[in-house]
Amino acid sequence: MKIAIDPYMFRALPIREMVRTVAELGYEYLELSPREDFLPFFVHPRADDARVAELKAALRETGVQLSSVLPLYRWSGPDEDERQAAVRYWKRAIEITVELGCPLMNSEFNGRPERAAESEAQFWRSMEELLPVFEREGVGLNLEPHPDDFCETNNPGVDLVRAVNKPWVNYLYCAPHTFHLSGDAPGADIPAMLDYAGDKLAHLHLADSFNHKGSSGLRYITNPPGSPARIHQHLDIGQGEVEWDAFFGKLRASGFDGIATVCVFAWEERARESSAYMLDRVTKELAGT
Repeated sequence: MKIAIDPYMFRALPIREMVRTVAELGYEYLELSPREDFLPFFVHPRADDARVAELKAALRETGVQLSSVLPLYRWSGPDEDERQAAVRYWKRAIEITVELGCPLMNSEFNGRPERAAESEAQFWRSMEELLPVFEREGVGLNLEPHPDDFCETNNPGVDLVRAVNKPWVNYLYCAPHTFHLSGDAPGADIPAMLDYAGDKLAHLHLADSFNHKGSSGLRYITNPPGSPARIHQHLDIGQGEVEWDAFFGKLRASGFDGIATVCVFAWEERARESSAYMLDRVTKELAGT
């Protein structure tokens, strides 16, 4: 089991200081998520050889290891020019990941839920181009459904991962998305969703969230009524409504031995305290203490 941190709340720090902060907090692993000077959201990577070397040096100096690299590109977007650009960005991101000596990348399905069939077709078109690159470079890939993607729910997301039919393409369960992953159900049967992922479950994202479907759908009122906005949070464990006893109990019972990334984004003003609390809580929960 590897417990990593997504250092997004520390993204304003220079790279070396960000890695030192992660080490000071006690984390052994880091999931490199988008930051403007390295792998920005949805545009071409900015990292050159010097910046990659700087990150490698910081990791070496602190002993922190990269568990995974997480880029986000519109590789399933219905617009073909945008999709082709995303594939180019992916190829450079894979190259950077290899230079960093990291064997794993995570990402989302992307695309548009209101154009799901077109977006899925674009996803497979991108897979045809990128799977040979991942395979050649020896880099694994974990995929997650995400609110406002063409695939937003657990079981169809697992099915898509299985359909790729590669042993090194696996599933990422994102706990703060639990109430979106469960679809139209008023609650969320976490053990059933984890069971459905089965042997494809390789990675977890850990943060809490409120059930936006609670109170007969009136927990959050949006105007105009019927807004398609997706609502969720990335809170400290215990601040939301994810059923953590069921979640961690299922993981312990199944002997989960993948990667668990802390991904709290809600508390930049207390990022250190939040990150330290999460490491302690997750470590104890996964150990059953």
